[in-house]
Amino acid sequence: MDYNLLKALHIIFVVTWFAGLFYIVRLFVYIREAGDRPAHEQAILLPQLRLMAKRLWFGITWPSAALTLVIGSALIFSQPDWLQLPFMHVKLTFVFFLLVYQLFCQRLYNQLQQRTDVWSSMKFRIWNEVATLFLVSIVFLIVLKNTVDWLYGTLGLVIFAVLLMVAIRTYKHFRK
Repeated sequence: MDYNLLKALHIIFVVTWFAGLFYIVRLFVYIREAGDRPAHEQAILLPQLRLMAKRLWFGITWPSAALTLVIGSALIFSQPDWLQLPFMHVKLTFVFFLLVYQLFCQRLYNQLQQRTDVWSSMKFRIWNEVATLFLVSIVFLIVLKNTVDWLYGTLGLVIFAVLLMVAIRTYKHFRK
């Protein structure tokens, strides 16, 4: 298959994978908050939110993750020399931990579908930002490759994470 076609498909499925990861945890927030509503509102909101989560998770997020990994593997197979580059090792490590993140989201999904309260909506909001850290890290790494010093890259990631946490706390303050 043409390399550029594979690359385009890989980017498309990466985008849909991240869209699913961002939105599923946002749905977790809504499901958790709907559980605090009066019973007549819960009766309407919870079944709908759980259905939306199920369709997103199994119709978009998991298939996108699988296709991203399959096509990404095909890209590496077509360019095996990439595995000699240090940035690719770091990128693949991030992808591995992104899969761990998704598996943990699967656990949270299962618990919420079974009506087990696991976290507060604020913890879900914070958890939602972890995918953002993966996205920023992977995109900067793959675009800049070896042009960014690892120390500056790590420092930038930590600063970005701190700014996200400050934004979440500020949002919580204004929300109340």
